[in-house]
This record gives sequence, structure tokens and C-alpha cells, in this order.
Amino acid sequence: MDLQQMRYVLAVAETASFTRAAEQCHIVQSALSHQVARLEKELGARLFDRTSRRVRLTAAGEAFLPAARQALEAAERARAEVAAATGEIRGRLTVGSIPTVAAVDLPAVLRDYRRRYPQVRIALRAGSSERLLELVRDGVLDAAFLGVQPGFRTQGVRDRELAQGRHVAVVAPGHPLAAAEEVDLRSLAQEVFVDFADGSAARAQSDRAFAAAGLRREVAFEVSGVELMVRMVRNGLGVALLPAAFTAELHGLRCVPITDGPVRVERLVWSRFTPSPAASAFLALPGVRVPSRTA
Repeated sequence: MDLQQMRYVLAVAETASFTRAAEQCHIVQSALSHQVARLEKELGARLFDRTSRRVRLTAAGEAFLPAARQALEAAERARAEVAAATGEIRGRLTVGSIPTVAAVDLPAVLRDYRRRYPQVRIALRAGSSERLLELVRDGVLDAAFLGVQPGFRTQGVRDRELAQGRHVAVVAPGHPLAAAEEVDLRSLAQEVFVDFADGSAARAQSDRAFAAAGLRREVAFEVSGVELMVRMVRNGLGVALLPAAFTAELHGLRCVPITDGPVRVERLVWSRFTPSPAASAFLALPGVRVPSRTA
């Protein structure tokens, strides 16, 4: 069993196809199939069920996958540590972020990182704060930018606060509230809302603000991403609440301050274990920098 065979198995599992896996690994399909078959013979179990229509992991394959990933990650980490000892930062950096991050200019940060450390492969994953926190805790992400309510507990990771600010009401230009200088939650409670999924941290910030004020509101449209939310608002289907710092990126909409609106805290989280050289370099960047004793 070798690392390359593990890479082939992972590629087949991810693509559900020997053909696509071979293309991804830049190898002819017959060679990839032969290596997977050799590994199955060594293990004494089939890793895939193969039919003319699909390729599916067996129970043995499902059991093999996590250990294979860990082995590949350990090998990559070992190479990165050796390179770092000679003064070269290389390896992989995987960062997570909510779509509405505003405390940092993430594209600019990643651009600067790439210029400084061109040997590092960078990946970015978007998602909800809850999911990103879980991925950092599980070691899938090196770091992540979250947007949560005050008092949110980020257990199992290290973290620091980046910024906090109030939400504003986002309305279409022709909406009756578009001409208002400011608005309160009681007035907004009469509106139809576009918001994130019920139970998410992004939704909870607004829900709790209305509940604390003894108010109920109608969320008629639930969306998974901010782009669709903005399009719904622009078409006059409802009102949205978004962080004031983020709305500077929006065009063609009116953003109205809320006198008693919800507060969002942006936090950076990273592993409580020793970061990889690539992650340590990211955490030391200006604008991201964390206390040196934790990085």
C-alpha cells in the first residue's frame, strides 16, 4: 500500500467514476484501475462496487476513506514541516468564510498571502458559521471567519474578535421605507422578510432581536446565500437585515439604520492544536494577525 494508491481511491470516491478520477490524477484509466485493484487485493476487500452505470463505495471503502485521508494529510504535513525548517513555506492552506464577512478584505488578504508564499496551495470554502466552526474543530479547515451574535461560544477552537456592528434594513429603492432616515424594529415587524434558514447563526441574530423586543415578524422567503437574498429584495419581495459593514458592497438598494437593531460579531477561529507552517503564516498576516503565543 502506498500514498499514490490512496490518492487514486480518494479521487474515485470523490468523482464516482474511474474515468473522471484518472483525468483528475493525470493518468490513464487502465493504470488507475490496476492500482486500485492491487490495493483491494492487498486489503482483502473490495473498496468499490462497479457497474456499467455507476461506481459506489462498499462498506469497506467507507471504512478505508477516513484513514486514507489522514495518511495523506500527515504525509503532506511532514513535507511542509521539513520545508519550513529550511525556511520555505509550502503545503496547503484551507480557509473558511461566511459570505458576508466585512472585518477583513478576504480577497486582498489571500492575494497578499499568495504573493508571499507561492508554494502554498490555497483553498476557500464558504458556509454558515456553525458549519465552518465544525470544520475547523475537525481539522478540515485551518481557519475561518464567522459572523455570530454576542456571547456565541466557539468551543474546541482558538478565536479572537475582529469587529462588531449593527444590522441595517435593506430595501428596494421604491419601498416606502427607502426614504426613512432610520427605522425601529416595531416598524419593521410589519414587513415581509427575506432571511437565512431558520436555526442558523445568521438568522438567530435577527430572530432574537425581535423576540427581545416582544415582536413577531413574517419571514416568507428563506435563502441559503446572500446573493439570492439581495436579488429578492431588489425585486421588491421583502426586506432583509444585513450587517452595516457588509452593505457597503451592495448597489441599487437602500440601507436604513435600525435604532434598536441586532448586533453581529465577526470572529476568526483556528485550530487549538499547533497550526501547520502554512496556517501559521496566514495567522501572522497583517489584518489577520493573532497573538504570537497562539499562532
